[in-house]
Amino acid sequence: MKKLLLILLLSGSIIQGFSQGNKHAQGAGKFEGLAMTPPMGWNSWNTFETNIDEKLVKETADIMVSSGMVAAGYTYIVLDDGWMAKERDANGDLVPDPIKFPSGMKALIDYVHGKGLKFGLYNCAGTQTCASYPGTRGYEYQDARFYAKLNIDYLKYDWCNTAGINAPEAYATMSNALKTAGRPIVFSLCEWGDNKPWDWGKPIGNLWRISGDIYPCFDCEFHHEEGNWSSWGFMKIAEMRKDIRKFSGPDHWNDFDMMEVGDGMTNIEDKTHFAMWSMLASPLIAGNDFRKMSKETLAILTNKNLIAVNQDKLGIQGFKYSSQDGLDIWVKPLSDGNWAITFVNRSDVTKKINFDWKKNPIKDADFGYEADFNKIIFKIKDLWANKEIGTTKKVFAADLASHDVITLKLTK
Repeated sequence: MKKLLLILLLSGSIIQGFSQGNKHAQGAGKFEGLAMTPPMGWNSWNTFETNIDEKLVKETADIMVSSGMVAAGYTYIVLDDGWMAKERDANGDLVPDPIKFPSGMKALIDYVHGKGLKFGLYNCAGTQTCASYPGTRGYEYQDARFYAKLNIDYLKYDWCNTAGINAPEAYATMSNALKTAGRPIVFSLCEWGDNKPWDWGKPIGNLWRISGDIYPCFDCEFHHEEGNWSSWGFMKIAEMRKDIRKFSGPDHWNDFDMMEVGDGMTNIEDKTHFAMWSMLASPLIAGNDFRKMSKETLAILTNKNLIAVNQDKLGIQGFKYSSQDGLDIWVKPLSDGNWAITFVNRSDVTKKINFDWKKNPIKDADFGYEADFNKIIFKIKDLWANKEIGTTKKVFAADLASHDVITLKLTK
């Protein structure tokens, strides 16, 4: 009997031992609250593609501090595709390119953190990145631990080389892996909008791309013959998706792509680009070479009035109110019952604006905000000129040059 009891006890211990398994509580979903306003920062891809190194990153960090960009709200430095070696190491870990980053990635991240900035890296849900470096497919939890050990703050996760992969599942797997690794990391879903990430992305990521890549032009389509795909001018991207603004808000943003301000358009077009990204509550991620940045470009990127529209705590994406004869009007509800209004000249000639507030009440069908100018008088501030220009009692009249923009703030 004692022998039988001992056997039963030992058996129970063995069964219990096997049944316990891994009791680590696996995280589910993104880290909440990391992007309550649209993220602001810099990404290497638009100007440098894979031609990146630690000297560039350090110089960029230094300029972000000295130029006033950090003071204006720019927080992240994100290294895009090309930061890693072409092969993983013997343990399957990613390897930062030792030629581009001879001091090691951890030392570089510590340098960026020491400047009061946050640091981001790039990878891809597929078997390879878009530039044919090692992708994360099958290595999600291992890569998440690698990023956590490096102390990164932001992960841009692309969608190349993903044949046969389910997008919501792939992004959820990486989101859970980041959560399990334990370090709060902003998760940027760079899925291009093909699988409608706005429908399923909110519990998974803090922001999601809504289009293919941007191109430094006002309203063009640039066709890449070698890959049979297109990049888009900023106005095309602004209008590419209909009825998705209701899916965007604090900690779950529609991402209209990295900015092309300072990358070859005119200063007027750069100004309009920045105004539109501010109205759309898109992340403000610069993509130009700060080392060659003109004072005009810096003034656009650090315009505190427009940044305040983008970063408004209400977190509502603007919408197109009207479009007539090449003149578009966009509106954005702001906190405290205020509004931002942007006039955009899409045409090739100067347009005259004569906007009678009393004949143009605003109704936001998605979020329920209204402005009846017959009942409430608003003060008007021109956000680019940085001056008060009257109230909504009077018709707003102005001449607007081709591709130019006027952005107004209406305050009760």
